[in-house]
Amino acid sequence: MRDVGRKNWKDRLRHEFVEYWGNVIYLTLVFAAFTQYRRIVLAVHDITYTNYGFAVIEALLLGKVIMIGDALGLGHGLEQRPLIYPTLYKTIVFSCFVAAFKVIEHVIKTLWQGGEIIGDLLAFSHDGSHEVLAYSLIVFLALIPFFAVRELGRVFGGGNLRALFFRKRSER
Repeated sequence: MRDVGRKNWKDRLRHEFVEYWGNVIYLTLVFAAFTQYRRIVLAVHDITYTNYGFAVIEALLLGKVIMIGDALGLGHGLEQRPLIYPTLYKTIVFSCFVAAFKVIEHVIKTLWQGGEIIGDLLAFSHDGSHEVLAYSLIVFLALIPFFAVRELGRVFGGGNLRALFFRKRSER
């Protein structure tokens, strides 16, 4: 009886580990593409941009935020509707969740640097709101295919979807 509980615990841990790193890889590729785009645009104006670590760090954080949102049950409730509904609903909910974490991240950074929270938040709402909006738009667009594939996996079963993508189909 003990081995059954341990196996379920180990299976769950393995599943969470694989899911997290799958999320991180996808998000790293998305953020790396935008980092490369930013580098090219700034190079036209003779500005050097070499912040490539941003893509990995942001993907690691966002991957964890998504896992926390899943654990909290965010975006659940439309699973019985056509797939476009839960896909877009989860995309909107998680984009807002990520934007909220972006603001919290800024508050923590301000506290770490010893700044004044109220004044800094007012300045951030004026100057940084465009950055958060642009970041949220990028995240929103990146999460549409992300949640579409996850919803397909939920409907078809994760193992079946994985087999469709990664196993050789037999000749008929």
